Amino acid sequence: MPERERRHGPRMPVQMWVEETSAEGTYFNHSANLSAGGIYLEKTIPHPVGTVVQLQFTLPGDPAPIRVRAKIVAAMTGDDRVGMGLNFVDAAPDVVRRINKYIDDAGGS
Repeated sequence: MPERERRHGPRMPVQMWVEETSAEGTYFNHSANLSAGGIYLEKTIPHPVGTVVQLQFTLPGDPAPIRVRAKIVAAMTGDDRVGMGLNFVDAAPDVVRRINKYIDDAGGS
């Protein structure tokens, strides 16, 4: 059976630092892509699916940091790909608006 598509809305490839805080500590990760509903963090050992973390990042061209809770929904640990997909949890309308504006301005698909 094909894997169910979890992403909603356009996503944009974006390389930026993302600060991730959980019960285990604070980590700095690289993003690979972003949508209004979530983010993919690459080259990081993933937490278990279902773990909720706090994220903070600054969109290119937007000086104000974004803070949002996110839940791990996909964990990749294969030889060629290590990372985790996260869905934002209860993102404030302003956060969604700012991410959508960034994606629209950058020509997201």
